[in-house]
Amino acid sequence: MDNNTGQKKGIKTILILAVILLLPGFLYFILNKSGSNSYVSLPIYGKKEVPGTTHRKWGRDIPDTIYHTVPSVDFVNYNGKAVRLLNNDTALSVVHLMYTRDVSLSRTMIKKLDQIANRFIQNKKVKLYSITVDTLFDTPEVLAKYSKVYKPWTKSWFFVTDPSVDILKFAKESLLQDALVTKDNSKPFIIGSNYLLLDSKGRIRGIYDINVKTDVDRLEDEIKLLLVEEIRNNPATIAQKR
Repeated sequence: MDNNTGQKKGIKTILILAVILLLPGFLYFILNKSGSNSYVSLPIYGKKEVPGTTHRKWGRDIPDTIYHTVPSVDFVNYNGKAVRLLNNDTALSVVHLMYTRDVSLSRTMIKKLDQIANRFIQNKKVKLYSITVDTLFDTPEVLAKYSKVYKPWTKSWFFVTDPSVDILKFAKESLLQDALVTKDNSKPFIIGSNYLLLDSKGRIRGIYDINVKTDVDRLEDEIKLLLVEEIRNNPATIAQKR
């Protein structure tokens, strides 16, 4: 009786070990054969067009889609140096409108964005752009004085201006944000209250309203999510030294 019990226990142990060893490989085989990996992906905002062409991915023909993109624009940074929005096809960009004479919305947006700047201070792939709509008043010197307290030179944060750029047209057509001139000297512009998250292709992947308490935290989380997506879609190539 004892021998039979011992044999049964031995057989059970072998079966359990076999399942433990073989199950992961079996599941991996099934996943690759009939399943697919899935992950959370951020939406793409703005108009899109379907030209009728396709591209092949994972053995399937997928319809091509042309998405709204923000074009590269040359600005002048607070330090007087030229800086281009979307000059790096591996970087993410957080963009918003502001102007220094605005003592309410703009200041709040800058203070909240400073939290994001500090959280990603070590990650050079996350770039922040505070774009003034008051380009005649907000010279690089004015922006330098205004931004000094936030030490943007220690972060990938640009306070930019350029009177040669039609910033109101750029805001409306490219950033899809409100930006209007008013007749009120105390508040000469009306601007949108949103941060925009752009991927490396210039597509708008997130819109975050400063008036919604949870949106700043959501922005931080979705920057991390988009960084993972960028890495997955653009895997780094390691060059071997000879």
